[in-house]
Amino acid sequence: MNGRITSPRITELQPGEIFVFGSNLEGHHGGGAALLAWKKWGAIWGQGAGLQGQTYGIPTMHGGPDRIKPYVDEFISFARQHPELTFLVTEVGCGIAGFRPAEIAPLFRDAIDVENIHLPQRFWEVLNTK
Repeated sequence: MNGRITSPRITELQPGEIFVFGSNLEGHHGGGAALLAWKKWGAIWGQGAGLQGQTYGIPTMHGGPDRIKPYVDEFISFARQHPELTFLVTEVGCGIAGFRPAEIAPLFRDAIDVENIHLPQRFWEVLNTK
């Protein structure tokens, strides 16, 4: 973990920091972290996944963790390819989508050793106990 904990309240981003939020496949960023990403850091209305401005969307509203996992895997791969960026992952899927950290955090197991990915404290707690 080495200090790679995302703040629970992100209000500003530094150059090179990317706000990673849970979205829906349609890219309707109408609430929660998605709304903040759209209003403040360049998330694109109509784009549900991937890099958008200073944000990165991970769809979480279309099914269970097994349906979310491919998007998390794609994100981790993207982050590995962009070590110059720092990815601040919010508790994706744990707000409006209704999942618990215990259900979503394991999807980020492959991010444990990716130095430019920061995860929420509650995700680290799950990952460090399994």
